[in-house]
Amino acid sequence: MDTKHKILLESLRLFSQRGYDAVSVEQIATAVGIKAPSLYKHYKSKQEIFNAIFEETARRYEDFTDTISVHVTDSEQDITVFEKITADDLVQKVKSLIEYSLHDEYVSRFRRMMTIEQFRSPELSELYSRRYVNQIHDYHSGLFSKMIAAGVLADEDPVILAMMYDAPILVMLGECDRHPEKEEEYMKKLEEHIRLFYRTFNIK
Repeated sequence: MDTKHKILLESLRLFSQRGYDAVSVEQIATAVGIKAPSLYKHYKSKQEIFNAIFEETARRYEDFTDTISVHVTDSEQDITVFEKITADDLVQKVKSLIEYSLHDEYVSRFRRMMTIEQFRSPELSELYSRRYVNQIHDYHSGLFSKMIAAGVLADEDPVILAMMYDAPILVMLGECDRHPEKEEEYMKKLEEHIRLFYRTFNIK
């Protein structure tokens, strides 16, 4: 593993355990096995390290979601998939996404770090909301609006539908983060939620 990549991995590990503000460049360098001046040859500051971690996390997430035809920044790409999707396929798609979010070490650690930092930094609080709430909500409200227009979903407010759909998923993801021993239990509840939503609002 090259030093630049190791810096990101060790930084993310420390950030997810202690929080961004509590970790110094010197501590990162020690974890990597180098001196701070050597670290600055690769990254100019701790903020630059964070920015690189953010970009890598986004890339990993997008690479995975592409494999299951979910493009959170553009619901237009996915409308043909979800117009015809069965309840079983929808359950599998959502479970795959949640399992990836929980078990991909890089993505999981980044989310844990952001969960800690949302209460310490206004900037990271805004980033947390944008990435883990607003982006997901905007994607689903846009997708549901198109599905309503296509006669696939019941003619209800797509923004409210997205809130009803997303909220339990985000709650269960957080519960699995806090209580990993209950993951099987919450995955069953997740499936029940998806099937109930499908039965209630899918009209095609």
